[in-house]
Amino acid sequence: MNAPRENAPIRIQTPLTADICASLRAGDMVLLSGEVYTARDAAHRRLYEALTKGLPLPVDLSTATIFYAAPSPTPTGKIIGSIGPTTSYRMDAFTPALIKHGLRGMIGKGNRSPEVVEAIRRYQAVYFGAIGGIAALGAQCVKKMELVAYEDLGPEAIRKLTVVDLPIVVINDSKGRDLYQSEQSKWRIIL
Repeated sequence: MNAPRENAPIRIQTPLTADICASLRAGDMVLLSGEVYTARDAAHRRLYEALTKGLPLPVDLSTATIFYAAPSPTPTGKIIGSIGPTTSYRMDAFTPALIKHGLRGMIGKGNRSPEVVEAIRRYQAVYFGAIGGIAALGAQCVKKMELVAYEDLGPEAIRKLTVVDLPIVVINDSKGRDLYQSEQSKWRIIL
């Protein structure tokens, strides 16, 4: 297994292509710019149900990136309220179908199921971890926000964000590497 690169963060731009995903390795620090969608549990259930019924999706998932987040209310004069990652495994039941449908990038926190990790490898996608607890800082990376689907879900509606230099780290890469597992193995040897 290759060691993560220890140089400056890698700047990448959405939409994510198979080539971009293939160039990333678990442990890489990334500054992401471009458009990402927010979607959490309820939105994922609706997207999945639309797919299984053969209905059109309200957003084009091909080469898309989803941030598992729901922003807090937007303060006056701001683009968005605080926004940070939610626990990713809550989306795991729906994620392989979305990846198969073209989803390339996911941003959240915590481990993914073996089925999601396999779908990431098979379809050349990537899972990024965002740092929890710095949601106010994350909001500063958002330059534009647009509500695009499922308005009735309130904060969990799907929004399109334009972000600049959102700091994230590659957790699961397209070669099947997992940063959480490799780091746990490293510390077991040291201790």
